[in-house]
Amino acid sequence: MNSVLLDWQAITPNKVVCVGRNYAAHIKELGNAVPEEMVIFFKPNSAISNQLYAIKGEPLHYECELCFIAKAGKLVGVGLGLDLTKRGLQSKLKAQSLPWERAKSFDGAAVFSEFVSFSDADVDSLRFELWVNNELRQEGDPRLMLNTSQQIQEYLSGFTSLQDGDVVMTGTPAGVGVIAPGDYFQARLYQTGELKLESTWRAL
Repeated sequence: MNSVLLDWQAITPNKVVCVGRNYAAHIKELGNAVPEEMVIFFKPNSAISNQLYAIKGEPLHYECELCFIAKAGKLVGVGLGLDLTKRGLQSKLKAQSLPWERAKSFDGAAVFSEFVSFSDADVDSLRFELWVNNELRQEGDPRLMLNTSQQIQEYLSGFTSLQDGDVVMTGTPAGVGVIAPGDYFQARLYQTGELKLESTWRAL
């Protein structure tokens, strides 16, 4: 089983819960419709990886997201994650009205920074950035999300349980793109303007 780090202690998530279409600008850039209900999909533990890949059968797209770790029904840890997507396959499956987990849940499809403890009352003080090859590509602010972290938890409680260690990915802002081999990624999380954590990856 794959693990992530919370305050430098290994945690093994049973699952990764993902929220799609949670930033209006990202919905617009992909030409999607604004959903009437929250869009939820899952990644298995086997999708978690420390290595960022550029190609898995086809070129991959990156999506940087604010992520949380659950414990005792609360969000107790915060970090950043890259939700990797086989965009070509996803488009093909969507055109056929088929589920698109194959494009989102493959091995290596979830790459995470370390996580640090925080109070869920402080969510709105967070902000994140993704830099690729020293160029700012994405900026995220929870206040721009269509569904807040609290709303996400309430929605999930209607049909699934967040087990201790599960990771919640809250959606990506605009600026997604293709990963090229050798690309250098820097993800930075700020709280009230101060750098809270930074993680880097080199794409293979």
